[in-house]
Amino acid sequence: MTTDTQQQQQQQAPLSYPFWTKEGLGLAAEYGDLRDRPPVRVRLPYGDEAWLVTRYEDVRAVLSDARFSLAEAVRRDQPRIGPMPRAGGGLIALDAPDHTRLRALPAKEFTARRIERLRQRVRDVADALLDVMEETGPPADLVETLAFPLPLTMICELVGVPEEDRPAVRSWADTVCTGTVTPETLGKQAADFFTRMHGWIEDRRRNPRQDLLTLLTEGVEDEEELTGLLNELLIGGFVTTTNQIANFFSVLLIPGEAGAEGVLSAIREDPSRIPRAVEELLRYVPLLNGLTLPRYALEDVELAGVVIEAGQAVVVSQAAANHDPDAFPTPHRLRLDRPGTPHISFGHGIHYCLGAHLARLELQVTLARVTTRLPNLRLAVPKSELDWRNKEFFSGLRSLPVEW
Repeated sequence: MTTDTQQQQQQQAPLSYPFWTKEGLGLAAEYGDLRDRPPVRVRLPYGDEAWLVTRYEDVRAVLSDARFSLAEAVRRDQPRIGPMPRAGGGLIALDAPDHTRLRALPAKEFTARRIERLRQRVRDVADALLDVMEETGPPADLVETLAFPLPLTMICELVGVPEEDRPAVRSWADTVCTGTVTPETLGKQAADFFTRMHGWIEDRRRNPRQDLLTLLTEGVEDEEELTGLLNELLIGGFVTTTNQIANFFSVLLIPGEAGAEGVLSAIREDPSRIPRAVEELLRYVPLLNGLTLPRYALEDVELAGVVIEAGQAVVVSQAAANHDPDAFPTPHRLRLDRPGTPHISFGHGIHYCLGAHLARLELQVTLARVTTRLPNLRLAVPKSELDWRNKEFFSGLRSLPVEW
């Protein structure tokens, strides 16, 4: 039996979603209007309608409930921003127990202890990039000189991607993440990139090495699962961190950003506060434009007074959840003394981000090295001239001109 809330929802036209912002990193105003409401119906540019979940506790509930399936989305006309539906292969196309089986192999290489061993290597890469910046002199584009090459280098080294193929990894990631390329272009570039990956796999079968690519090639028998997993590791292993490096510095350097000047001063004076600053910035910055991969209800599930019927899609906004005042008082201010409620920027449940420890390490090292070596870093252009991505999967900057 449907609730009164359910009946009201069915009588209302679905909201147009995502709630795109014109520029910058601010959370769209529509989320505030939904703050005290249960899940609402939304319509994305392509695919099925969906229920939108925005409150912190509700988002955590969806992400951890096995009755909401990521795998089911691959078999349906999933709600999405682009014309091409998500294909199978990889972790994001699987539910437990298949997800648990496939994740177990790479997970051993992404534990906090193993990733911590890379700290000096991340620092060396960051310093080498900053050396070039200083030698060239200001102004510089922080995206091209640091935000892209640092995480791209680290994930490619960890996986074992040949150095000459790393530009192709970046090009493919750019194509996937825009959400605006034609199906024909996406199909051709996918074929080219997956052919390249097959070449790496065949090489490791003939010439095993001490890298993740060899480990996966020896441990994953199904070719589609193997290439799907590699694809996710490579794209997820640097794109989000690339965007967040630029986003973090845009927040810290833009005059008047809520509490940012205090955070920047604090970490310059006391670098031991950088890990806390990274966590608060991860909460504060809405990276995913409010949109995560859709899940489908495998059975009727009641959530916050609404019955999500079997076969209906659900999308959650981790960004809105991270700004829920019931979980994070004064959510629109940066606070290093914020109480211990964990943000969910890396997700929750079995699909919690595999590379979370690596991303944290790279963000911590980047903040530490830049604030140490370039203590007078500042924007080289007015805020109004910053070039923001528009209507793409990730929020972020195409470039971030800085001087020092």
